[in-house]
Amino acid sequence: MREKIYAIFVAGGSGTRMGGKTPKQFLELRGVPILQRSIETFLEACPDANIISVLPAEHIDAWKALCKKHALDAPQMIVCGGMTRFHSVKNALAKVPDGAIVSVHDGVRPFAGISLIRKMLAMMEDCEALVPVMPVTDSLKFKDGSLPEPDRAEIVAVQTPQMFRSGILKDAYRQAYREAFTDDASVVARKGVKISFVEGERFNIKITTPEDLRLAEYILSTTP
Repeated sequence: MREKIYAIFVAGGSGTRMGGKTPKQFLELRGVPILQRSIETFLEACPDANIISVLPAEHIDAWKALCKKHALDAPQMIVCGGMTRFHSVKNALAKVPDGAIVSVHDGVRPFAGISLIRKMLAMMEDCEALVPVMPVTDSLKFKDGSLPEPDRAEIVAVQTPQMFRSGILKDAYRQAYREAFTDDASVVARKGVKISFVEGERFNIKITTPEDLRLAEYILSTTP
């Protein structure tokens, strides 16, 4: 029997870089909240996934109202976000049992493809930790101008969802918080776990600024 799948959607931020009073995860793209699009895409790829939404405590009631308004009736566990992303994920992991596969996804990445999610779930039969990445195409420099410059062939841009054996991820999150823990893979790597990579997707963008929101609207306008 396949392990149970737990999908954590991290949406605990207030969206200050977006401006305005509405948290970015609640902003609508073609009439649907961004977080809802992210959840529904994952459920289309994996209908039996157990959904965990991590939200700011002060916005939980607003999210429940949005779910009712937009007919998002998928069962979900709602968890309060923490001081940092690290603490938000740690809060969510308290709801995840050992012996499962856990996916952690930015709630404001609504365009992760169904095919990518399914491919990653299939690959998890042979992986402990799996992360989608994209090649870096821009030239890279250190801020102080020092040499040698970074070799972009050795650097990748990291995306989500990131998937893990739940026991491994929960053990990694028992570590003390470090500022270097910018994503789940960095937390797991600190414990010496091998990270496997899969090619990500060009339009799997994270919506954090008004410019990102305009790009997201364009992506929707050019897809069936």
